Amino acid sequence: MKPLNSIVKSATAEFQAITWPTKKETIRLALTVMVFSILMAAFLGAADYGFLQLVEKFIIKI
Repeated sequence: MKPLNSIVKSATAEFQAITWPTKKETIRLALTVMVFSILMAAFLGAADYGFLQLVEKFIIKI
C-alpha cells in the first residue's frame, strides 16, 4: 500500500505543477491547427488531382 500512496502523491504534485493555457491561447492554437489542416488538405488534394491527370495523360492514355 505504501508504493500506491507514493505514486498518488507524486502524481498529485505533478498535476499541481502544470501550467494550463488560457482560454485565449487555447482558441488561438486550435484555430491555427484548423487553418493548417485545411491548407494541407487543399494542397494534398491539388497534388493528388495533378498526379492523377499526369497518370491518365502519359501512362494510361485514355
